[in-house]
Amino acid sequence: MKVLIPFYSLYGHIYRMAQAIAEGVARVEGAEPVLRRVPETLPREVLEKMGAVAAQEGMAGVPVCTVEDLAAAGAIIFGTPTRFGNMCGQMRQFLDSTGKLWQEGALVGKVGSVFVSTGSQHGGQETTIVSFHMTLLHHGMVIVGLPYAFQGQTRMDEITGGSPYGASTIASPTGERMPSDNELEGARYQGNHVATIAAKLSQ
Repeated sequence: MKVLIPFYSLYGHIYRMAQAIAEGVARVEGAEPVLRRVPETLPREVLEKMGAVAAQEGMAGVPVCTVEDLAAAGAIIFGTPTRFGNMCGQMRQFLDSTGKLWQEGALVGKVGSVFVSTGSQHGGQETTIVSFHMTLLHHGMVIVGLPYAFQGQTRMDEITGGSPYGASTIASPTGERMPSDNELEGARYQGNHVATIAAKLSQ
């Protein structure tokens, strides 16, 4: 069973979370994590001005996701940074190209899940995931989040991402903070949880 992990990452935060998601998926017997980048929409000169070229080059080895990849997957775990409390434009544009899959019902019954990053504690982690769920519901997907069985959600000794809606990380306003151990463990838990449920549904 292939578990697709399509993501967009500008500075590498979501990429690191996606890698942890993949680690969790791989812990489930018979589950194969598949990392894919959604297509970039910004020209290189804009990426250079944003200081994002180095991070983009670091992800160059990850293949670009296609609509066909979604149809072939047994489960899909989407990763996106937050833009004003919603998914980024690159992810939105990619999802807007899935009309044929919707018409065919190609994603109906597949497990869908979401993880995100924000610039601050209150930068839209939960609104981004919940609003993302609307698209998954229109495709007929079975939504899976990050249950409180992952006890790292209830930690009070550090500022950390993570909610019952999905794993998340806080990048800080300047982006210098990379995912913490707790946030990465939440991502691993989510990957494992999604793959486990998808395997049960496929029986």
